[in-house]
Amino acid sequence: MHGLSVSTPHTDIRPLLRTQPTQPLVRLAEGLELPGVSMPFLRNEEIYGQDEPAEFVYRVLSGTVRTCRQLADGRRQVEAFHLAGDVFGLECGDVHYASAEAVGDCEVALVRRSAVETAARRDGTAARALWLLATSDLERVRRLTLTLARKGATERVASFLLAMSVRGGGDVVDLSMSRNDLADHLGLTIETVSRTFTQLERSRLIELPSPRRVVLRDRRGLEALDG
Repeated sequence: MHGLSVSTPHTDIRPLLRTQPTQPLVRLAEGLELPGVSMPFLRNEEIYGQDEPAEFVYRVLSGTVRTCRQLADGRRQVEAFHLAGDVFGLECGDVHYASAEAVGDCEVALVRRSAVETAARRDGTAARALWLLATSDLERVRRLTLTLARKGATERVASFLLAMSVRGGGDVVDLSMSRNDLADHLGLTIETVSRTFTQLERSRLIELPSPRRVVLRDRRGLEALDG
């Protein structure tokens, strides 16, 4: 965890919201659709900042978003990568625990947090949908905590690739994130991440047609590493 954030400041969305009185419905989950607005973000552009007021809930429409927290010693912890369809920005408190940044050019839908809370109070289906979103996020944090606490570099990379393949629905994993992002997510150095990819390829567990494309050649072998 050594990389520094290189994000650019996010755009103030309040003027955009004022100019769009008729807003399309954003599907946050089954049974939870609310008026919102979509916005494009450029590569490395900040969507919201760490410790900023949590006024909105977000859904990725296209591209990839990373959520990351700047630590007191200047290091960065990338907490999660959010792909198309993922919801992020749900907070327990009134401010964002981490910042959110566009990995590459992406489009994100925004829904006012107050609208989500109102829907949950008034509708049992919406409340359950929100609860499922929250518990899913908690489970992701638990899995990452276990990975960082109990697994070595090879196991961490194998676990990440398997998780990405499940999310992508196949044995070909296209990585939108950089090796630096991966290192800061898995608690490793860039050199260790690169060396581990090379080791997995030499062991014929994966194939690397390009630096950003990974083919899982031996899923069972990777699962054995993952434990």
